[in-house]
Amino acid sequence: MEIGAITLIVKDMEKMATFYRDVMNMAIEWDGGVFTGVQLKSGVFFNLCQRDALSISGLGYPNGLNGTMEVSFGVPSPEEVDKEFERLVKAGATPIKEPISQPYGLREAVVADPEGNLIEIVAGIPQE
Repeated sequence: MEIGAITLIVKDMEKMATFYRDVMNMAIEWDGGVFTGVQLKSGVFFNLCQRDALSISGLGYPNGLNGTMEVSFGVPSPEEVDKEFERLVKAGATPIKEPISQPYGLREAVVADPEGNLIEIVAGIPQE
């Protein structure tokens, strides 16, 4: 088995489709319906689905920050982590973890989207 898609279940489709299209620079085209998605270069689909459209009943959804998952976006360099963090916060993302260089060789930062889903920005730190 392999992952074919990652789907965020969202409350406000318009707000979330706009955020991932305009702020995260994803080629999401939303027609006003209950579902949208985009196929990434890797072949995996990134989808958004309106909560009300799910036929699964009895499920609860986190309010506020969703600490149960995160979507990671890789950038080419450690400097880009800092630049993207600042850009995302200025565009309305909630800052969660300021950029930090980890001892395991990664520069990381975390923000949250408008519904509290965690977004990690990460790059490898070149070894000298």
